[in-house]
Amino acid sequence: MNDEEIISLYWARNERAIEETHVKYGHFCYSIANNILKNNEDSEECVNDTYYNVWNTVPPKRPNVFAAFLGRITRNLSLKRYRAKTAKKRAGGQEAELSECIPDGAHIDERLSAEELGKSIDSFLRKLPLHEQQIFVLRYWYNEKVADIAKRSGFGESKVKMVLSRTRKKLASHLAKEGYFI
Repeated sequence: MNDEEIISLYWARNERAIEETHVKYGHFCYSIANNILKNNEDSEECVNDTYYNVWNTVPPKRPNVFAAFLGRITRNLSLKRYRAKTAKKRAGGQEAELSECIPDGAHIDERLSAEELGKSIDSFLRKLPLHEQQIFVLRYWYNEKVADIAKRSGFGESKVKMVLSRTRKKLASHLAKEGYFI
């Protein structure tokens, strides 16, 4: 079943929409959740919560790219669950890596919104070579491990780490030019 047919089932309030979403995108959503949560039960719960959120969102919203819509919901729910479970600030991982180039709320000028920051980062990423974009997104959007990215990309782990480091430095420079750092 294609995405438009699945979305039509949601609009018709047909519960089969959830089944079809699970068949087509269950593994995709689970992999996003599990990359963040590292726990099968929590990941499965997040996927179920994703379906619930989609049911409550469609209609009135009609997503343009259904997979991206599902991915964003799954990711946000997984991050929310992760933060709730770990309550303490993490000392390592992707958040610590990105903290060197993305300002926290205390460093952003009041007139700049998170949406504007997102657009600036998106603009920056679009200017990168495709392999750098993919490595960055796999690490910081899908929370994949460096070793997994290396296998997927065909690069060694040291190359992936170097690409990530250089991309973070370029991003920090880009954001400074955009006025996101004081």
